[in-house]
Amino acid sequence: MGPPRPLPLLLFVLLLALLPASPAEQEAAAAGVLRRLLPSHARSFSFQIDSKGSVCGESSCFRINNVVDNSGTGGAEILIQGTTGVELVSGLHWYLKYWCGAHISWDKTGGAQLASVPSPGSLPHVKGEGVKIERPVPWNYYQNVVTSSYSFVWWDWKRWEKEIDWMALQGINLPLAFTGQEAIWQKVFKSFNVTDRDLDNFFGGPAFLAWARMGNLHGWGGPLSQNWLDQQLALQKKILSRMIELGMVPVLPSFSGNVPAVFSKLFPSANITRLGDWNTVDADPRWCCTYLLGPSDALFIEVGQAFIKQQIKEYGDVTNIYNWYVRLICFFGISPEYPVHIAHFTVTAITFSDTFNENTPPTNEPAYISSLGSAIYEAMSRGNKNAVWLMQGWLFYSDAAFWKEPQMKALLHSVPIGKMIVLDLFADVKPIWKMSSQFYGVPYIWCLLHNFGGNIEMYGILDSVASGPIDAHTSYNSTMIGVGMCMEGIEQNPVVYELTSEMAFRDKKVEVEDWLKTYSYRRYGQANAEIEKAWRYLYRTIYNCTDGIADHNKDYIVEFPDISPSSFSSQLSKRRGMSIWSNRRRFFLSEVSGSLPHPHLWYSAKEAIKALELFLNAGNDFSRSLTYRYDLVDLTRQCLSKLANEVYLDAMRSYQKKDLNGLNSHTRKFLELIVDIDTLLAADDNFLLGSWLESAKSLAVTENERKQYEWNARTQVTMWYDNTETEQSKLHDYANKFWSGLLKSYYLPRASKYFAYLTRSLQENRSFQLEEWRKDWISYSNQWQSGKELYAVKATGDALAISRSLCRKYFS
Repeated sequence: MGPPRPLPLLLFVLLLALLPASPAEQEAAAAGVLRRLLPSHARSFSFQIDSKGSVCGESSCFRINNVVDNSGTGGAEILIQGTTGVELVSGLHWYLKYWCGAHISWDKTGGAQLASVPSPGSLPHVKGEGVKIERPVPWNYYQNVVTSSYSFVWWDWKRWEKEIDWMALQGINLPLAFTGQEAIWQKVFKSFNVTDRDLDNFFGGPAFLAWARMGNLHGWGGPLSQNWLDQQLALQKKILSRMIELGMVPVLPSFSGNVPAVFSKLFPSANITRLGDWNTVDADPRWCCTYLLGPSDALFIEVGQAFIKQQIKEYGDVTNIYNWYVRLICFFGISPEYPVHIAHFTVTAITFSDTFNENTPPTNEPAYISSLGSAIYEAMSRGNKNAVWLMQGWLFYSDAAFWKEPQMKALLHSVPIGKMIVLDLFADVKPIWKMSSQFYGVPYIWCLLHNFGGNIEMYGILDSVASGPIDAHTSYNSTMIGVGMCMEGIEQNPVVYELTSEMAFRDKKVEVEDWLKTYSYRRYGQANAEIEKAWRYLYRTIYNCTDGIADHNKDYIVEFPDISPSSFSSQLSKRRGMSIWSNRRRFFLSEVSGSLPHPHLWYSAKEAIKALELFLNAGNDFSRSLTYRYDLVDLTRQCLSKLANEVYLDAMRSYQKKDLNGLNSHTRKFLELIVDIDTLLAADDNFLLGSWLESAKSLAVTENERKQYEWNARTQVTMWYDNTETEQSKLHDYANKFWSGLLKSYYLPRASKYFAYLTRSLQENRSFQLEEWRKDWISYSNQWQSGKELYAVKATGDALAISRSLCRKYFS
């Protein structure tokens, strides 16, 4: 038996009882998912909502059984019963995985492997009385507040429909739903006499909306056209409708205090503070320094209430759960970075309207903190009396010196128990529930963070995923109510997310090595001894990061150092003879100057290459498998990128020794690696810059929108934010991508220019011209951001042959 649950948690589950779609609507929605996923088997399954609780009782569950008499079910062979539409679809996925050997992932990670599903009329029977799977905790949460910008920004309904299907198949029943909120804000702010021109300088561009919403910036990449606002609002209505049909509980935004600049003129007596600079290079007022309305001001409650009511007017009464997010600028002593080493993601948390630029909190008085929390919740509850505040809990770790027990309790208990959920955002690495007495009785969700900036890098902690939620749930007096995935960007590392999603349905720890054996069989559609061995290597290396470092890809190809070689000469000399290709468990370039990016290597690269060789050995058996091709390309890319880090350091050592021949040799190899990786990535549809750019342009109605959207798309994955002639954006390369087209057209010229300046420095026996290099490079980057060149949207080349050739070239 599990631990006793406190009474407030039981009450909490009851408080979240909403008005779902009818049983018939949810059954029809589940059938729709099946029809889109596996149209040949549309009549092979029967779905039934357990509306009376005869199957699941008071829990959330699904049951899979055989259809004994299918004369009245249109030939159905398998009956799936469940609490909601999500449970029905989860049951379908469970059956397809564990009876039919199928696999379903995002299209951009290889898609679905359904060839192993037997034809209609031949589906495997379920033994005995069927199989019943209960959720040990009721909620499966999904998304980060910036995922909407890093991944979803250019999606149309067709892509969103596929994502909601994927959510349901994974068992997600508590997703963020942030699309289209600017259209709501437009209507709300106009009711406070804000004009469209005022809003032009308030909303960010499409690719930067997440940070405009949090009050990090304003106007950058904008303005938003009315076409965009109308288009996104219509899209949001479709998204919410489908989520509700499937029985999901969407999480909508609420008011954080972020207001247009004109508010300070319209309401001169209001408690409005101009916030400080957030990562600009020169505090340009066109996008720097937003305005925050304090939650203690009566106007805060008025605006917050108006926003909630306007959402209800547009969407109907679809949810009681709201996410409250705001920028943190050293108030309450909180770092503006999230986590401390990530420069631009800020969390949902309490704020107040004092001098936010100060580094010390105005007070740690619990009564004061409690009053602010109460004010924030009042703004939600005035608009929806059943509102529940969803709050990210990273601040309790990042500034533990301030958030002691009295301060944490003051915030967490500032609203009634059951009216707040805390996301333990980074629980796979830094679980806060352990150090906070389970958030002092407040319900929380165990979350996986995992990805930053939508970077492409193979990485994970599978052991933590397989055990962490179980440890949290079975701990004494647990208040855990769900499992969540909070990645900044999706469509990478499918193995991590499939296991995490399963943990929402498991009440025992998973033996990862055994699970990976079945995973590889399902993912590729057949068993293969060499593939199984390769995954054992990957499990011990790439997917076994235990160093506690959040993985943000800083490989030198995609985050090229903007630094003079003389500034880290002493560190390079110390490292002479040391290789990141050693057999050490991990190597983090901590000896190198803090100005130099720190590529993360937490595993033996030689072991990863062994996994690659095993993948290649099995290639002939999987040449037509899209899932195999994706994994092969990704693994080859990973091995080559880590090699390039060492080649870069070899080049810098040659420069320090004034060895021109050595510098030229290593330069050629580094640049050749960029070209070769680009060629490799071009052989798979899922690693193409062109797809990102074309999806952006496809949403445009006018030519001006087309130019703006392409600039937004290009800028987010490169310079990100503002720059001067000689200073790159402070966020440059944060959202870097290993995409064919981006490597050859952007990363290659950047590295080529830098090494050309290095070579000239040795040839002319003069110091490295850092400022000239920066002028040259930044000018090129800005031209590229405004460019219109077309890039491929279809793969070219044989991925298996290219990977084999590159493996022989670099690793033999």
